Amino acid sequence: MNPHHLYIESLDLEAQGIAHRDGKVVFVDGALPFEVVSAQVNRKKETFEKATLTEIHHESSQRVRPHCPHFGLHPNACGGCKMQHLHSSAQVAVKQRSLEDSLAHIGKVLPDNVLRPIEGPAWGYRYRARLSVKYVIKKGEVLIGFHERKSRYVADIKSCAVLAPQVARLLLPLRVLIASMDARATLPQIEVACGSQVTALVLRHMEPLSASDIAKLKLFATEHDARGHVQWWLQPKGPETVHRLDRHDGTSELSYALPEFGVVMPFQPIDFTQVNPHINRVLVSRALRLLDVQKTERVIDWFCGLGNFTLPLATQARAVLGVEGSETLVQRATDNFTNFKDGLQATTSKACASATFVVRNLFEMTPEMLVADGTAQKWLVDPPREGAFSLVKALAELMSSAGVMNKGDWQAPLRIVYVSCNPATLARDADVLVNTAGYRLASAGVVNMFPHTAHVESMAVFERPIA
Repeated sequence: MNPHHLYIESLDLEAQGIAHRDGKVVFVDGALPFEVVSAQVNRKKETFEKATLTEIHHESSQRVRPHCPHFGLHPNACGGCKMQHLHSSAQVAVKQRSLEDSLAHIGKVLPDNVLRPIEGPAWGYRYRARLSVKYVIKKGEVLIGFHERKSRYVADIKSCAVLAPQVARLLLPLRVLIASMDARATLPQIEVACGSQVTALVLRHMEPLSASDIAKLKLFATEHDARGHVQWWLQPKGPETVHRLDRHDGTSELSYALPEFGVVMPFQPIDFTQVNPHINRVLVSRALRLLDVQKTERVIDWFCGLGNFTLPLATQARAVLGVEGSETLVQRATDNFTNFKDGLQATTSKACASATFVVRNLFEMTPEMLVADGTAQKWLVDPPREGAFSLVKALAELMSSAGVMNKGDWQAPLRIVYVSCNPATLARDADVLVNTAGYRLASAGVVNMFPHTAHVESMAVFERPIA
């Protein structure tokens, strides 16, 4: 091989090809595994270099033509996706490798079994997004979309293949609308949330809107029907100020469904819900199958949110406890469960367990708090990116504290299903569960919640050996 060429050995999660030259790691933006390339080095450090692909001498069989015209290596390319040049199945393999590497190197553990990846539509899947808005005075036009690659500037995109189709169709009309508004220079973002029948647009505005601007927003909502209708919500300051434009009671009419369990989940446009509803349905179903809940068992759903897992669990368990860190979320989850249970009893003959919800600081858990919450045969853990370190550490401490504290008849869960959005924190927590608490990592696998991006969602199953 030409000594000036680079052989790409693997791919990191920033979609950079990894090569070695003269004892240094070379990260090549745009290159894929097993390719031989030339690259322009644009950053040098003592142990690594950063470079950009300039020519491919031997192309990977997994390289594909990007679906979106705004994807690429040029400076003004959209930075919303990083892997469109890689076949979708190969993207999943890269993410699976990242999960296994994190578990091995950080957690010092490997799963007994690798779960089949959860996959879904590769395009039009994104039902939640935060779109940046920028009025470019020199050009006299408005840009709406994601940021450019490695830049704070808003990309000039006219279409988006990953946004839900009903949202993608609104990109150009929204540019025209914002450009016509008096407040066009003080509107930094539009947050999008799609439900089954409603598309909510949350407009952040830095100054009060004029009567003319409000009229234009209402007319836009009337003219642009997106699988039901468009709702405008306004956000003058922080998230607590979000309110619906045309109503004062906060009714959103947004919801998503988990048909297998008879669940219809209402939510507000700034609530946390999964970006990809297609994958979420499969994720919930698989998590419950892996948890293997029996009718005689009690389950705790840690980081329960609005009840995405809690409500389906209530159709299978004897009792469910949902734990969340926010009083507002706990009340919302309680209301969602009450409405779900009433609807289930009114329309079907299905039984429903009792479900209660409590507030806990899940980042400052103690063994005493675990004992107070009682024994549960199964746990479902679905933390944010920070993971559940305090929770699993408290569990490990409690399991090794025989004779140190009064545990009563408390027992550790037999099985834990851990849903993660960060392989590094999952691996850290797996280290505690396996190497300190004595659990077995029975299985783990990736969930391709965000195709074409570097985001890795995953699921792991931990089992406690029965003495």
